[in-house]
Amino acid sequence: MPLHLQRIDWMPSPPLAPDDGPLDLEHLRRMTLGDAGLEHEVLAMFSAQTASLIGALAAMPADAGALVHTLKGSARAIGAFAVADAAARLEAAIHNGDDPAEALAGLAAAVAEARSAIDAILRRS
Repeated sequence: MPLHLQRIDWMPSPPLAPDDGPLDLEHLRRMTLGDAGLEHEVLAMFSAQTASLIGALAAMPADAGALVHTLKGSARAIGAFAVADAAARLEAAIHNGDDPAEALAGLAAAVAEARSAIDAILRRS
């Protein structure tokens, strides 16, 4: 039985997990029970908190591990998983006595991206 070959144009597959940017907005909605006002309040508090914490962490105070742990938990709560992952890397570097400079730079970049997304969300409302 002869085979019939047919040309099929290549088409990219969708990602396995959607990349919605620095915030998982569905997670945020679940955590705030769909209350848009609460979402905005939580995002504004997170943005202010991250600015303060990143500033404090630049000096690597004695309580840096606790500060990073706080930031990691807050980030997970609102769906800023890239920030949480970066905070976990910095937390590990501090715990292991490694040079935290690279991990701190990664955290600062993740925070900047999340804050930019938060600012855009807050401006829309």
